[in-house]
Amino acid sequence: MTQRDISIVNIVVSSSLGHDIPLEKMAATLSNTEYNPEQFPGLVFRIKEPKTSALIFNSGKIVCTGARNIEDVHKSIKQIIKSLEKINVKITIQPVVAIQNIVASGAVGMDLNLNSLAMKLQNTEYEPEQFPGLVYKLNIEPQGEKSFKATFLLFSNGKVVCTGTKSEKQVHQALDQLVDNLKKVVK
Repeated sequence: MTQRDISIVNIVVSSSLGHDIPLEKMAATLSNTEYNPEQFPGLVFRIKEPKTSALIFNSGKIVCTGARNIEDVHKSIKQIIKSLEKINVKITIQPVVAIQNIVASGAVGMDLNLNSLAMKLQNTEYEPEQFPGLVYKLNIEPQGEKSFKATFLLFSNGKVVCTGTKSEKQVHQALDQLVDNLKKVVK
């Protein structure tokens, strides 16, 4: 194994502002919003810095995507709260953030024969006519920690995308497990 690396490209979190949100008023007053209740019950709020997007619902529940680190998640939520103050909605709680999914991309540092891997590894899906990557589902059981699942997209050039993890530590544990499994079957 040579160069292997992975970095977070998207963190998806959910939270609640603990307050009903007047979405019509928000859409009418604030720029960077999209609200079409006939098609979807949430308002899309685009944040320039850090570059993220949030779905905001009447109930005050929010889903924020696009952050590359947890610090940017908190900055984004602060921006939402600040914007709500402009329409006289005061959020008095410190919203609790729950990570739903982390997407990371990187490389394992070697070319991969996806046809061979599809035969040798369990829990794979590979249909090259449909999609050029192999889907590999992993159950990771770290020593003394709770097990978790991760799904990888593997490409023949050694590039990988990892999804389904909920912390940076899990991303690295999943990559380690992937590399170990590849070493066992790649000659």
